[in-house]
Amino acid sequence: MRRWMSGGQSMTSDLILRLVSEHGPWVLLVFYLLYRDHQKDDATRGVLDKNTTALVEMATLIRERLRRD
Repeated sequence: MRRWMSGGQSMTSDLILRLVSEHGPWVLLVFYLLYRDHQKDDATRGVLDKNTTALVEMATLIRERLRRD
């Protein structure tokens, strides 16, 4: 585990090869699914941030108009 913590691209490749050889190709599937899930979470977070910004702008406009009347 110490080799993994020391970093480096070759260390990561060695770890992946070791995992695949010991546990089979399903390990790659698990990593791929985790990666895709992370991408979906990032995309969802981006959309929610945009929606939040739009709602804050709308609320600000409504408050400003209510003060004038």
